[in-house]
Amino acid sequence: MSENTTHFGYETVAESQKAQKVAEVFHSVAQKYDVMNDLMSAGLHRLWKIFAIEQSGVRAGHKVLDIAGGTGDLSLAFLKRVGKSGQVWLTDINSSMLTVGRDRMIDKGFLNPVAQCDAEKLPFPNDYFDCVTVAFGLRNMTHKDAALAEMHRVLKPGGRLLVLEFSKVWKPLAPAYDLYSFKLLPKMGELVAGDASSYQYLAESIRMHPGQEELAGMMRGVGFEKVDYFNLSAGVVALHKGFKL
Repeated sequence: MSENTTHFGYETVAESQKAQKVAEVFHSVAQKYDVMNDLMSAGLHRLWKIFAIEQSGVRAGHKVLDIAGGTGDLSLAFLKRVGKSGQVWLTDINSSMLTVGRDRMIDKGFLNPVAQCDAEKLPFPNDYFDCVTVAFGLRNMTHKDAALAEMHRVLKPGGRLLVLEFSKVWKPLAPAYDLYSFKLLPKMGELVAGDASSYQYLAESIRMHPGQEELAGMMRGVGFEKVDYFNLSAGVVALHKGFKL
């Protein structure tokens, strides 16, 4: 029987190959990830993350799961909010990204738990976390519905999920955004990170990711309620929020 296929950017690959291909991208870019984020977004990614944190409702004593947390921007912010009575787990499927994030936490004086894990098979009990976040990681997952279902499972009743991700830009801006994404972005990746192809994949993966309404529907489909989203920077990015009730 032929194996199921999925997309890796615009390329069609076997489902079993996607995780490895995505891993190669992030092993390649891990050391320059933060620098490239600042360059690509002109620093706006920091404002997008601040907005997500403000929407999280996280406070002292809460348990937070940061999925695909990479270099730890959100985890660091949440650690300051939950205090000594709370808990923040930094997780990522990619060991290179997770190592950068872990070292950054230690350098900032935090010894929070870190785990390398697959978002589609989270190693956490049911009804455990007050808040689950995934920032710029969902689009790289092979089975997004399975990952969202796992996020729902590990949330406590009353807990919330925040998905910060590239989305569908306002149509009048699409031509300029396409020019930037497919012409300038790979050149920046080559100059700064020595890797044009990974940033070509980034541009393609954004186009293949579900749009605002489709993702909201996927969240509702696995059980999230009161689902809403906020368009940021004219829809370049969207923050989706949903609750487990």
